[in-house]
Amino acid sequence: MAMRRFVFFVGLALTLASTGFAEPVKVYVGIYVLNLGKFELATGAYTVDFYLSLRADAPVIMDEFEFMNGRAATVDKLIDTPTEKFFRIQANLSQNLDLRRYPFDKHVLTIEIEDKRRTAEELIYVVDEKACGVDPSVIVVGWRLAGWEAHVVTHAYEIYGETYSRFVFGLQIQRVTLNAVIKSFLPIACMLLVGFLSLLLTPDKVTTRLSLNISTLLGAVMFHVNLTSSIPPVGYLTLADRVMIVTYIILALILLSGVAILRWAEREEKKALVLRIYHQALGIIPGLSLVFYALVFLLPA
Repeated sequence: MAMRRFVFFVGLALTLASTGFAEPVKVYVGIYVLNLGKFELATGAYTVDFYLSLRADAPVIMDEFEFMNGRAATVDKLIDTPTEKFFRIQANLSQNLDLRRYPFDKHVLTIEIEDKRRTAEELIYVVDEKACGVDPSVIVVGWRLAGWEAHVVTHAYEIYGETYSRFVFGLQIQRVTLNAVIKSFLPIACMLLVGFLSLLLTPDKVTTRLSLNISTLLGAVMFHVNLTSSIPPVGYLTLADRVMIVTYIILALILLSGVAILRWAEREEKKALVLRIYHQALGIIPGLSLVFYALVFLLPA
């Protein structure tokens, strides 16, 4: 009788396992980043050198993983036991970058890992907090390392009817604000200063004023091309684009006011109109520019 009960319960356990009631295997994942290099804003590509640790409470195959946002260049296995694997990996990865706040943009450069064969019903990843981190020597030239994050998500492949557990480790980087201001917006401020100073020129100096306005507007166009040359063509306006559009509008208004003054300056009966245009441009355009720039920076992208 005892033997029959034993066989019954063993058969029941096997039946439950085969019908999907078995608990998925938990694999604890940790990533420690040693180096981050070759980050290209134009393509979103970067290279990461890191340690990858995998461990489980029972013997399980853990080294059949792949990178979902790139490929490994080299993989060196340092520890290989039934319950623990430890690798040093250099991987070439990429990320879709959101450049709406360029040049004050910030990004998360991720390392994303999935098992090649086993779905989330068979294997799930768990963040090993003690094994995750970033070496203090890691730097990204031109960027500030703002921290890291690690989490696990489930990714569904609807066309195949399968869901996989995905481990995601992210490095948070952002631009140095002072450098962004000096390189991107200080030249714009200088152009606007020239334009606003030209408003002070009296109507009899309108020819000089127009020369300044035309050269400043052309300089703004050339600066805009240079400013956005380091980023890929995107289907939306970045912060830099919106700032430059407002700059074009302001410089164009200054230029149009000068053209209007030149148009009527030679007519004696239009002197009152010329003075009115001169004073209105001097009083309205600077205030209007403050409103426009405030809207650009305060409204969401």
